[in-house]
Amino acid sequence: MTTNAQVQLRADNIDEVIKAMTLEEKAKLLVGGANNFFSDNAVVGGEADLVAGAAGTSPAIPRLGIPATVLTDGPAGVRIDPTRKGSDKTYYATAFPIGSCLASTWNTDLVNKVGQAIGNETKEYRCDVILGPGMNLHRNPLCGRNFEYYSEDPLLTGKIAAAYIQGVQSQGAGVSAKHFAINSQETDRTAVDERVSQRAARELYLRGFEIAVRESNPWTVMSSYNQINGQYSMGNRDLLTKILREDWGFKGIVMTDWIGIREGLPTITEVQAGNDLMEPGQPAQVNEIIEGVKSGKLDIADVDRNVRRMLEYIVKTPSFKKYPASNNPDFVAHAAITRQSANEGIVLLKNNGTLPWKNGNIKTVALFGENSYDFLSGGTGSGCVHPPYVVDMLEGLKNAGIKSSETLTDIYRKYIEFARVKFQAERHPAKWYQNEYFGQQKYPEIGLDPICVNKEVNGADAAIITIGRQAGEGVDRDINTEFNLNAEERALITNVCNAFHAAGKPVIVIINSGSVIETASWSGYPDAILCAWQPGMEGGNSIADLLTGKVNPSGKLTMTWPIAATDHASTKNFPGQIDDYSLQQMIGNKTPIPGHAYTNHEEDIYVGYRYFDTFGRDVAYPFGFGLSYTTFAFSKPVVKAKGKDAVEVSITVKNTGSVSGKEVAQVYVKAPKGNLEKPAQELKAFAKSRELKPGESEVLTMTIPVRMLASFDEANSQWLTEAGTYTFCIGNSSRNIAATATLKLGEYTEKTTNALAPQHKLNLLKQ
Repeated sequence: MTTNAQVQLRADNIDEVIKAMTLEEKAKLLVGGANNFFSDNAVVGGEADLVAGAAGTSPAIPRLGIPATVLTDGPAGVRIDPTRKGSDKTYYATAFPIGSCLASTWNTDLVNKVGQAIGNETKEYRCDVILGPGMNLHRNPLCGRNFEYYSEDPLLTGKIAAAYIQGVQSQGAGVSAKHFAINSQETDRTAVDERVSQRAARELYLRGFEIAVRESNPWTVMSSYNQINGQYSMGNRDLLTKILREDWGFKGIVMTDWIGIREGLPTITEVQAGNDLMEPGQPAQVNEIIEGVKSGKLDIADVDRNVRRMLEYIVKTPSFKKYPASNNPDFVAHAAITRQSANEGIVLLKNNGTLPWKNGNIKTVALFGENSYDFLSGGTGSGCVHPPYVVDMLEGLKNAGIKSSETLTDIYRKYIEFARVKFQAERHPAKWYQNEYFGQQKYPEIGLDPICVNKEVNGADAAIITIGRQAGEGVDRDINTEFNLNAEERALITNVCNAFHAAGKPVIVIINSGSVIETASWSGYPDAILCAWQPGMEGGNSIADLLTGKVNPSGKLTMTWPIAATDHASTKNFPGQIDDYSLQQMIGNKTPIPGHAYTNHEEDIYVGYRYFDTFGRDVAYPFGFGLSYTTFAFSKPVVKAKGKDAVEVSITVKNTGSVSGKEVAQVYVKAPKGNLEKPAQELKAFAKSRELKPGESEVLTMTIPVRMLASFDEANSQWLTEAGTYTFCIGNSSRNIAATATLKLGEYTEKTTNALAPQHKLNLLKQ
């Protein structure tokens, strides 16, 4: 080994640099170099202050020209501290729409533009990698982090993620696709054992990651906190080497989620499994790697392999290329992208003809609900962003030339000012996340006397009620208080609708939530319902665009909205709310939560619409659903083989209504009866039309690889597309199929490694 101090890292001399490195330097490079509130230990590399508020770094080795690289939280925008010591500048970042909203656009080109803007801000703020996209499935509507994720469907998840990743990385910054894998809940997330069949793992929870890896080559992947079938993800060689690298061909680095040393999982095991970077980084981990090599417990070849991957990553980064970060992103340009993406992601759930408002017929609106005035742009935790502003409903309507009730504005503004002080002061110790640093807070709704409501009728042409829900990292959602409406919200909807309808005036409900809520019990009251999600900092403007008809809604749901949370097959195996869940338990301080040691995925492959459609269960709104101000017709379906390895599907979409709009063609495939049990149908392709004028048509053509029609055959460790006649169903939701076509296919097989075998027997759901 040489220690020639003249060796400096270049893209073409990685072998030489590895030879020049000492064992101590190699060990250091594999352990994160920054400290944060997750760790009480000293900083390994001394790079903690490179970018205030960034999540972590990889350490620098100046002797060899190896710079530190900076990792920043996301994925809805760059999460850094807005203030810095010694600077009067405020370091805001654009708050883009959350994952659920982005995916609801079903528009990969638009998501790519969002990725480009985020990649640019990542680089301009002297960061190298944004920790996102979040790609875990919406296994259950109670997961507290669903807002960061895209869908209950793996194909949609993978395609949206690939577009986001391509956008970010086109700017010369990187991503860390997370949380790999099966991080389906937040309760006891650092220790819970997710027990799942190999088939469900491959077809559902890993498939989206596979699509993203194959189509977008992410620089990094983040291994999740949880166990999978008895083994922690970050030390799971089956997951990180067999599947990720051998089956999928991943070439980037794997970094751990932010936990450091964990009980029962040696750092050397993580190195051996293929985990290249340990975050946030603790000196003891460096020492463990060094001692592991010296004692013979850790092969230096494993260390060198991981070091090589780290160096291959580093030479791609802005830090290595000495990019002159400006700390001045183009907020105006990025706000426009935010507004456009929110416009297409907002979903119109109900409309009895009251929308859009036309010809200035609505001049004054009575705004009800505290979130009308304190609009939630994003979720809490590592996914929150500190934006320069958030456009609430009041401001959005004002910008569109619509007045609001001064009385209600005064009531709600004073209440919010009071609540911000009261609930911060009285914060329950377990509710560690109720802090503005972790994101906007949701304050309890206030009750309004019916007399107060009635007084607003005469001065307004319409009423809007905003129902808000906040959620975030580390805590799952409660059915009674977060999925269902509470008494004050129910009374508000009833009283406002009764009063305004008696005067012949419309009521619109805006859902300002990152996740699904209960709607079946109250959706009959209002005239229209818009699911705005948490649409980023331009939210109020985006909603006003849709209300006034400036934009025609084109968003489609990416998850099923059940009538009740318990209708999901997974709910019986989903952990309930824990009253004393603490920050220390959330970050995994060796304190498991009693009663939550494991989660059985007994629903197996029947997640979301795969369950509801196969077993014929009623829903509030089906997967893929979303209304428009115009109508569309689907015709001329054509399905044909495209060589031996793909199927081409085309459909003609025509705007049969009176205003311009966009439509999404969704292709669901029904497989022939074979040896493997199958869901009734599965999404296999989608495409969004351009904006079509009334009477205008467009032919949408989609290509489906035959391997994507396959089910996973556990007995033979292979993907299997069984021979037979496949039915291709095309429509604008899983329950509104407008055209079908069939194609006979031969058998297709693709061998894989045998990985992630369950250690416990599961009572799997069967048709």
